[in-house]
Amino acid sequence: MTEERSVPEILTVGRLGVDLYPLQDGVGLGEVSSFGKYLGGSAANVSVAAARYGHDTALLSRVGDDPFGRYLRAELERLGVHNRYVAIDPTYKTPITFCEIFPPDDFPLYFYREPSAPDLQIRPEDVDEAAVRQAALVWFTATGLSEEPSRQTHFDLLRARGRRAHTVFDLDYRPMFWETPAEARTQIQQALGFATVAVGNLEECEVAVGETDPQRAADALLERGVELAIVKQGPRGVLAKTRSRQVEIPATAVEVVNGLGAGDAFGGALCHGLLAEWELEKTLTYANAAGGIVAGRRECSTAMPTEREVAEVVNGDA
Repeated sequence: MTEERSVPEILTVGRLGVDLYPLQDGVGLGEVSSFGKYLGGSAANVSVAAARYGHDTALLSRVGDDPFGRYLRAELERLGVHNRYVAIDPTYKTPITFCEIFPPDDFPLYFYREPSAPDLQIRPEDVDEAAVRQAALVWFTATGLSEEPSRQTHFDLLRARGRRAHTVFDLDYRPMFWETPAEARTQIQQALGFATVAVGNLEECEVAVGETDPQRAADALLERGVELAIVKQGPRGVLAKTRSRQVEIPATAVEVVNGLGAGDAFGGALCHGLLAEWELEKTLTYANAAGGIVAGRRECSTAMPTEREVAEVVNGDA
């Protein structure tokens, strides 16, 4: 980790919890006999992925006042992410997420976050406004908009940031966190007004803007004011559009072990490419390759690759 600064280069906001992933594949949770314990949560995984590229990265979130919460704060630091904006919630326990692993494309998730989770209790007093305003990149997700007080805190910090580049909105739609897709769409569309970049898969784009066609989805995101719209299409690769150009990159072929962390690895590489001012084609090529690497590994956070590992895949050296 780089020396601590008053303002991080990258600030991610949102979900943080413990992933308990089975060490046996192809069986349901009732038949699993052992699990691996990992740091998890979309925003947390992206922060770890970005830190692997050498960026000074911090996470804004909360954990419970319990052993799992202490583990997560320590694990963030071990993985190169500042935990100084991770508050300890006095009420709610640190959430746990289980998955089942049925390669190549079935990975059911089971979230234990009731009646709420600490990361949805982020409050104004948790927010360092200087970090929000001055960070070179802020990454936030739709999940953080699903419940109060996190929702209002998100909108307050987004207003404080003032749509500065780069403000990246991960559409990250999880239906179990919302009453209805319509409610999610309402909040997501409001938040799009503060983002400079939006990234999501086809299901997430359908919830956000009502479009399942990649071209129309990207255009609809651009119409809502973002400067860069990225639509992930799974095995069909990724489409990115600005108002003046379009880029399509094919998916990276990989033998899938667990596809759950691929999108977060994509996000970390996207952060790196944006900050390095790479050409869009190079950024997306690296992001796809990073996602492929993690899809070929069991865990998420500790599976995030370094730039050298991704470059080896891109260059055909792996």
